[in-house]
Amino acid sequence: MPEREKPGNSSNRGFASMDQQKQREIASKGGKAAHEKGTAHEFTSQEARDAGSKGGKIAHERGTAHEWNSEEAREAGRRGGQVVSQNREHMSEIGRKGGEAGGSSHQQH
Repeated sequence: MPEREKPGNSSNRGFASMDQQKQREIASKGGKAAHEKGTAHEFTSQEARDAGSKGGKIAHERGTAHEWNSEEAREAGRRGGQVVSQNREHMSEIGRKGGEAGGSSHQQH
């Protein structure tokens, strides 16, 4: 009996036997096709938060998490602020809440 056909031995065929780069390429193509067909999973904001949190915890446990230096953190914050400030509805809501919170303490001339 050939080595790969013996019980208990893993096959050298199939997805699991491919190198990681090849697996990623195939998975990427599948994801793109699913999005084009409209059958891809759409994460809710809570699912995305949970997945990101889980991934971050695992990366820290493995020691593979990115460590931000002060310049990287400053740039990320700047970019985030630019994106948020372009959302007029969000900025309007912030202004409304600020106005409501401080409304009675302001003097009018």
